[in-house]
Amino acid sequence: MAAEDIIKYLNLVVDGRGYAGKIKEWSPPALTLATQDFRAGGMDTAVDLDMGMEKLTCSGVLTSYDDNVLALWGLKKGAGVQLTARGSMESLDGTTKPIVHNMTGKMISLERGTWGPGNEPALTFNLSLVFYREVVNGREIHLIDALNMIRVVDGVDQLAEHRKNIGI
Repeated sequence: MAAEDIIKYLNLVVDGRGYAGKIKEWSPPALTLATQDFRAGGMDTAVDLDMGMEKLTCSGVLTSYDDNVLALWGLKKGAGVQLTARGSMESLDGTTKPIVHNMTGKMISLERGTWGPGNEPALTFNLSLVFYREVVNGREIHLIDALNMIRVVDGVDQLAEHRKNIGI
C-alpha cells in the first residue's frame, strides 16, 4: 500500500521532561553488527562472523535553547540520561501504530547552531547509549543492554547461551 507507516507525530522525554512541540528531529540509533571476515581452507569465499555490535548512538534537534538539556552534557560516570522517544505512525487507510524507543546513555555532544537575529533556536544533542529498547505497536522488537550483555531481537535473546557459557 502507498503511504504506509508515515510518522505524523513525535514526542521526546529527556530526563523526565517532555519536549512535545520542541523536538524538530529525532534519529534513533543505527543497529550495526561488528563483523570479522573468516575464510579457512576449503572455503571459496569469506563469511561474516558476528563479533558483537557497533556502539549505539542517537541524536535529536530541539527548537529550544533548553538549559535543562544543556546541563546534561558530560554527566559523571554512572549517571545516565534517560530518553523516551514516542512516534505515532499512520497509513493511508487510517490505521495508526505507536513506536516507542527507551534509552539510557551519556550526552557526548551539544551543538548550538548558528545564531542570528530572528533565527529559530536549534540545539542538537548526541548520546552514546548503554541501553536501547524499541517497541512497535506493542511488540518488543529490540532490547539491547550493553552492560548486562543482553541482545534481544523479536523475543529471542541472542546472547543468553554466551552468558551461560561464561557464568554470568
